[in-house]
Amino acid sequence: MSEPRDEEPEPRHVVTLRPIGYARTPYREKAEAPRQPLAARGVEGRVEVFTRYGDALADLEGFDRILLTFGFDRAPPTSSLKVQPPRSPVKRGVFATRSPHRPNGLGLSVVGLARVERCTLHVFDVDLLDRTPVYDIKPYLAYTDAFPDARAGWLAEDGPASAAIRGTPADPRAPYVVSLRPEAKLACDFVERETGLALERRAREHLALGPEPHAYRRIRRDGDVSVLAVKEWRVAFVETGPRALEVVRVRSGCSPRDLARDRDDLAVHREFVARFGA
Repeated sequence: MSEPRDEEPEPRHVVTLRPIGYARTPYREKAEAPRQPLAARGVEGRVEVFTRYGDALADLEGFDRILLTFGFDRAPPTSSLKVQPPRSPVKRGVFATRSPHRPNGLGLSVVGLARVERCTLHVFDVDLLDRTPVYDIKPYLAYTDAFPDARAGWLAEDGPASAAIRGTPADPRAPYVVSLRPEAKLACDFVERETGLALERRAREHLALGPEPHAYRRIRRDGDVSVLAVKEWRVAFVETGPRALEVVRVRSGCSPRDLARDRDDLAVHREFVARFGA
């Protein structure tokens, strides 16, 4: 068999995609969105389908889950064919990852379907950014779409994780267990209450992937601790055992010089420092 050659695609093979609707979700920024639907358990959203496609939604209600084909419209274009996913210490071929940086910026997500109201699909376990374009919808069929014993490639290089939970296949790479000291928990609660940033959730999601610096995680060493940056907040943590991390303190990422400025947007940081220290 001859080797395939690089060549321009025939015009009939070039496809122009137009959205059939848009996702509406709580995630406004890329950093807020979970990496997979399992990390978005219980998060609700909607898929607002254009009215001209309304008849296509007939008979969809009754399926527990649906497959959404969507566009990574906020992923910057790249010519690189190797990427470093969040769970890998090295670069991998993009087709062996779920990276949004792809030759064609298409994604696939399985979400729960709560109900259909005219041209609005009420969904849950949703991991899409708000206003993500949706290109296609299909019903998820467990008998043909699920392969629980399928190998997990490079994700299983460290050996399989422990047991599956409630019949769900085990994660091939066990996440780090993340705990918070009481004072760090109170600090995270303060930040979420005052700013709306779910700091504890974000810290747990990042640290569950590991303590090492990564393109997806801003982590640096600071004396006897490592520090994760989440927006303008800093989360200090230590390793307490094999695949176990503990958040020991949380602090503002604003310098004393910044805090001395007469700016209303820094008021919450000044209050945080007064309550929890610099």
